[in-house]
Amino acid sequence: GSNVLRMSSGIKIKKKTAAQKSKTCSTESQPKPSDKLNPKTIDPFRAYSQPQSAFSATYARGGIPCRLVHGSVSHKLQWECPPETVAFDPLLLTLAEGLRETKHPYTFVSKEGFKELLLIEGAAEKAIPLLPRLVPILKAALAHADDEVFGRGLDALVQLSAVVGPSLNDHLKLLLTNLLKRLMDKKYREKVTVALQKLEHYGGKVS
Repeated sequence: GSNVLRMSSGIKIKKKTAAQKSKTCSTESQPKPSDKLNPKTIDPFRAYSQPQSAFSATYARGGIPCRLVHGSVSHKLQWECPPETVAFDPLLLTLAEGLRETKHPYTFVSKEGFKELLLIEGAAEKAIPLLPRLVPILKAALAHADDEVFGRGLDALVQLSAVVGPSLNDHLKLLLTNLLKRLMDKKYREKVTVALQKLEHYGGKVS
């Protein structure tokens, strides 16, 4: 019996350190030991084991109502129910979290899902109340060291701005330092300049 006790206390300690490492990740989304045996959650692209992010854990649980469909030429998303019927809270926030993923298919699903959700009719009134929670998530993507993550965050920000217009203006100052930092980077100067012009265009004058 003492063996089992030792194991379970070991697992508890592990959970605690994983939770400390990533504040956004609640302990619920940590993989259970039984998950290792479940082929659905085994990711062939994962070379080494790491705590699951909030997004990949939700995806593994089937909490994201869209899936990647491999096409011969391009990939597309398939929604399990029409995106019009999906609750923006929490899905839009979860997809925004997913922009920080660096693994396929999460990268595609989060980017494409975020875009398609904002394309539905009435997206603006559903997205605007979420801005205080959404903007810090996008800020984390824009502050990410990975260039691709930054690029996805930037695209998502511009898409959001196109939908919610001036409502985003009050929140933009939170993001400007991250954008201006990349503006100094030759590789991103043009992309960021274009994004800032679009943000100004959609939001009226940005002070």
